[in-house]
Amino acid sequence: MIKPDFSQAIPVELGTVHFIGIGGSGMSGIARLLFQMGHKVTGSDVRTSPNVDALIALGVQIKVGHDSDNLGDADTVVVTSALWETNPELLEAKSRGLPILHRSALLAHLGSAGKLIAVAGAHGKTTSTGMVVTALSKLGADPSFVNGGVIQEYQASSAFGSGEHFVIEADESDSSFLHYKTAVALVTNVDPDHLDHFGSLEAFHGEFVKFAQAASDFVAISFDDEGARAVAERLTSKKVIGFGVSEAADVRLTGINATGPRVSFVISYSGQESEATLKVPGEHNAINAAGAVAVLVGLGFDFKEAVSAVAEFGGTDRRFQLHGQNRGVSVYDDFAHHPTEVRAALKAAKASVGEGRIITVFQPHLYSRTRIFYREFAEALKISDVSIVTSIYAAREDPEPGVTANLITDLDPDQKKLLLVADWENVPAVAAGLAREGDFIVTMGCGDIYKMVPALLQALEV
Repeated sequence: MIKPDFSQAIPVELGTVHFIGIGGSGMSGIARLLFQMGHKVTGSDVRTSPNVDALIALGVQIKVGHDSDNLGDADTVVVTSALWETNPELLEAKSRGLPILHRSALLAHLGSAGKLIAVAGAHGKTTSTGMVVTALSKLGADPSFVNGGVIQEYQASSAFGSGEHFVIEADESDSSFLHYKTAVALVTNVDPDHLDHFGSLEAFHGEFVKFAQAASDFVAISFDDEGARAVAERLTSKKVIGFGVSEAADVRLTGINATGPRVSFVISYSGQESEATLKVPGEHNAINAAGAVAVLVGLGFDFKEAVSAVAEFGGTDRRFQLHGQNRGVSVYDDFAHHPTEVRAALKAAKASVGEGRIITVFQPHLYSRTRIFYREFAEALKISDVSIVTSIYAAREDPEPGVTANLITDLDPDQKKLLLVADWENVPAVAAGLAREGDFIVTMGCGDIYKMVPALLQALEV
């Protein structure tokens, strides 16, 4: 795992920029942005993906597989934390003496050119970033942005705009969000995560305090989340706009109706009140919308116009995204990979499915996260009528002795709610065999579980 190095000088002229691992959500967004800015961009990844295919369609030269020859005539190399130090392209870049930039350092450099709005939190970052971007666009601000997922309004995860605002999804997992020149900080929540990096909940909170305190203009922060409130209480000499259902919130939600496929609510601010219905489901999205409105009113936009603009948000890819239907069974995909996210996503699915049932196909992400939260995962997954749990997606980690998906499913000894199906090839047939007309099958996780969707739809044809 490569840690960000913000001491590395950013070249005045980047020249040809080569991305090692270009298909990642963060890497692909920055690559697209640089390409739109007129830079020559190349890249490589271990496999094809929708992100890779989209960049190739733009004209970006991408090689599948890692090889030292892939660097070509690169002048600058961009890397991600998920990369191993033994990567042949990284070794070649070092041997040539090329500038090697962590994606977070490059993003911080790019974002410093505008009024930077940084969205941080354990959950809701991608959706909240998408809401802010969509609303700014509807309000005529034409922002630049780099998001962790594709915004349906743009069919892209990044774009170079003509306006002064630059909106980014800020990554807290390795503390890189502390290095952004942030004007506006939006904190969706401070639910414990990445404790393998931070070591303790106190340290995790402390990093968010530093992030919020560094914002030059103001902080929009959840007043519902316990961790976020703890952070807000530690902020000094800082304009804070609280949002949520809390009576103490400045941008306050009441009358939330999350019983259908679209969540509706009443939202108030500074003596004004407005009703809204989003195009997405779930109480958690109502709260995300309140955070986006808090950012917009803090920037000086009219409250009611801000609410209307946020309500135009059409969603992001891999957030309860419908992919198809066979035999009367709808197949969705969702990025949720933390117990709180799983709980929120499944509650939204339950509200949307009507008389049908929810069958979740869950891929745990990281050995460390599974070890820390396996009990919480089991409880959250029981919101589904049935959850099929696959093997752990290791990502950047080595296996840990005794840490397997069984930790989750063993908490349901009868396997009536939690089923372990470790072999990927067997999952579609098991899920299709359980499903009946009116049900939802939801693939869930931030690994490669989304790739199972076509096989699930095919299995439902049998």
